[in-house]
Amino acid sequence: MVRRTLEGICHDHGSTKSTLAASLAELEGQGKLDKRLTEWAHELRSLGNLGAHYTPEDVTREDAADALAFVEALLDYLYVLSVQFENFKGRRSV
Repeated sequence: MVRRTLEGICHDHGSTKSTLAASLAELEGQGKLDKRLTEWAHELRSLGNLGAHYTPEDVTREDAADALAFVEALLDYLYVLSVQFENFKGRRSV
């Protein structure tokens, strides 16, 4: 579900790329994600691949909990803090 959330974020921010990796790179190129958040998103994408496809490696409970925390932080950054900061700047420039 974390990977699906990343795909939704990319779509919501207007990405037109056909892969999640390319979509994340596009958001970074547009300045919507900084380097660190892009790195987080790529790690979540990789973990999502692991969870979606059969491999001998399991997704641990700890990794799943961390993935939820990281995607929540990413959502907060994009949808809460960025808007709040723009509003703050708008008030300060008056």
